[in-house]
This record gives sequence, structure tokens and C-alpha cells, in this order.
Amino acid sequence: QVQLVESGGGSVQTGGSLRLSCETSGYSYNTLYLGWFRQAPGTEREGVAAIVTDDGATYYADSVKGRFTISQDNAKKTLYLQMSSLNSEDTGIYYCAAALRKSWRWLLLRAETYDRWGQGTQVTVSS
Repeated sequence: QVQLVESGGGSVQTGGSLRLSCETSGYSYNTLYLGWFRQAPGTEREGVAAIVTDDGATYYADSVKGRFTISQDNAKKTLYLQMSSLNSEDTGIYYCAAALRKSWRWLLLRAETYDRWGQGTQVTVSS
């Protein structure tokens, strides 16, 4: 069973950068997609970025395009989210997730596509 552990969160000033990591264990050949989500207090969980594990295709929410980059290191079994030009709206708990079931690619930023979740890491952006 796939297990996910996020790290790399913290506090940063507006305009700063952070890199989140998500270590996977029990990685299965049938982990089809990996994604990053975030949730601010009082809001629903929002899809930020996703990657297709076999071909590396990436997908981003409009709010982070050009600022965030999702990548995977298959040898290290680690998923990354490089975040730059951060602003207060990026504040929240960031979760990584793994999908084991085939899905339409336009659904890869939807939480219901994913089967396994990490515990989350807090990102706080302040001026």
C-alpha cells in the first residue's frame, strides 16, 4: 500500500520560494498519477498540480501556472513541488496524493481522483 510523507513546508515572505517533497513508500507499479493539493482554513481542498507517472505529463491550476513546478524522482521515489513568487493566497496545508485508478486527465486536479493521501505540511506566506 502506498504511503506518502510530505516535508519542506514553513514560513516565507511574499515573493519567496519553497520546495515541498513527498516521499513515497510501498510504491506500486499501479500508481498512475501523483498530485499536490492545498487547503486553507474554511476552504475546500484545491488541486494545485499533478503529474502522470509514466509519461511525466504535468497539469497545473491556473492560480499557480508559471510559479509552481511539479516533478518526480523515480529513483528516490519522491515527488516535489517547487514554489516561487509566493503570495498570501498560497498559504495553506499542502498534501500530496497518489491515484491508483485510471482517470480522465482533465480530472487530475480533483481530489476524488486520488486514493492515498499524506498528512500534509503547512505553508505560510506573509508580507
